[in-house]
Amino acid sequence: MLFNSITYVIFLPVVYIIYRILPYHRQNIWLLLASYIFYAWWDIRFLFLIILSTIVNYCCGIIIKDGEIKVRDRTKASLMLIISCFFLVVVNWNYLLLPQENLAVYFDWRAFTSTKEGWILFLLVGLTIIASNLFYSSTIKTDGKKKHLFALVIGISANLCILGFFKYYNFFIENVEWLIRSFSMDPSRFHLNIILPIGVSFYTFKGIGYVVDVYREHCEPERDYKNFALFIAFFPALLAGPIDRAKDLLQQIAMARRITNKQTFRGLHLIFYGLFKKIVIADGVVKTVHSVFSSTGQASWIDVVVATVLFTLQIYCDFSGYTDIARGTAKLFGINLMVNFNLPYFSQNPREFWSKWHVSLSTWLRDYLYIPLGGNRNGKVKTYQNLIITMVLGGLWHGAAWNFILWGFYHGVVLAIHRVISTAKSVITIQASLLNTITKTALFFSITCYGWLIFRAPSWEKVMTLSSTLIFDFGNLHFGAARPRAAALFGIPIFLCIEFIENAKNGTSFYKSLPMPLWTALYACMIFGLVIGMSTGATQFIYFNF
Repeated sequence: MLFNSITYVIFLPVVYIIYRILPYHRQNIWLLLASYIFYAWWDIRFLFLIILSTIVNYCCGIIIKDGEIKVRDRTKASLMLIISCFFLVVVNWNYLLLPQENLAVYFDWRAFTSTKEGWILFLLVGLTIIASNLFYSSTIKTDGKKKHLFALVIGISANLCILGFFKYYNFFIENVEWLIRSFSMDPSRFHLNIILPIGVSFYTFKGIGYVVDVYREHCEPERDYKNFALFIAFFPALLAGPIDRAKDLLQQIAMARRITNKQTFRGLHLIFYGLFKKIVIADGVVKTVHSVFSSTGQASWIDVVVATVLFTLQIYCDFSGYTDIARGTAKLFGINLMVNFNLPYFSQNPREFWSKWHVSLSTWLRDYLYIPLGGNRNGKVKTYQNLIITMVLGGLWHGAAWNFILWGFYHGVVLAIHRVISTAKSVITIQASLLNTITKTALFFSITCYGWLIFRAPSWEKVMTLSSTLIFDFGNLHFGAARPRAAALFGIPIFLCIEFIENAKNGTSFYKSLPMPLWTALYACMIFGLVIGMSTGATQFIYFNF
């Protein structure tokens, strides 16, 4: 269910109206049900993974805090996993959805209960649950600290196994094919037809953050299962974040919420502006970007430059547009999600950029990876090493491909170089000026753009081809790429105008900082751009692939 689809336009008002009618103690149950329906809309089988992740993290959080979990709670968790696995994985819901002429007379149980793989998974889940309960009985007798650490390891490992299998299994097999062939085996036998569950990178990271925070005593474990399940599956942020921390989001979910007119208007503004960025800008430049990065022909220097700059706008408008819609939707329900983007392209250095771009991920990598690796505590060389390792793994988080690893390594090196330069400049006083600010912003924007070239290129070979074009075809102004859509040509100046206004006003939304006639005119222009942009079909958000 895309945010920019008719289905969602119907779904959201229905959920909102019923939510406002219900008393508080029923609202979270309704939001959880709506979140599960929202996710099941993509593929009902993957809903089992969310329930699995939820139950494992919920149980681990309680064990970390209390040292044990009650028999009643373990029994409920076990039964819930078995029942959900049967109904979400074993049962073939397509059999009921497809027209069946003789369904009333003859019911085919074999067709209704899915494939052999579904039954195998059901059996494995059952055996794992039995083994876990048996192993729990012996583990619970160990020392308190060991029990807490063991629960932490189980929580992290379970999330990483879900993420690793579905996202990286085939990538791993592809890169060890030489080893498999050395044993006279066919590598194709080990490839699996795995579909990447949408949003898996986000809710697994949210689960890891939760168990680590409980272990570090940064937050209390949530004992109300429905509240915790809603924390993991809250539908506005489920598919592409932001990756909110438990201590912030769980507290809002657990308490009674009061929705103000100001909060509602802010939410509607964010939804509208997010749709503008997605439909008008991001979708409007897709053809141009695709015609250069996915073409087998020879692109000119200006083609590469234009496509790279447009992709820089595309990924920002696409991802920040999703975040705006997510945050706006959450505000309608009285919940505040964290700010994920804060005018990142006005950054003057990489450190500033990563404090403004995908803030929920960059802070997650800092707190749960960079600092545990040692951060900047063990000397300069180790600091640079930790920066690069963190960014490489951050790149790999985006997808199972070498270009993402190269993109992460590139930004890790840029961060390390910036730290070296900053250390050298600390003894030199440089007078601040407008020209100096513009120069540094433009220079770092160019560095960021080249990073997006690496990110978008489908292969190593394409990275090398486009990079050589930038160097050896410099100045070639023959433009052969596809033209951006009319909506983008109209909307990009409006978008840039809004960005510059909000940057000048220190991030304050333009409707708050401009006189009414001006912000009304901007809204009117955005509505016109949306009318033009909606003439084309809705496209999936880029970060749904990650």
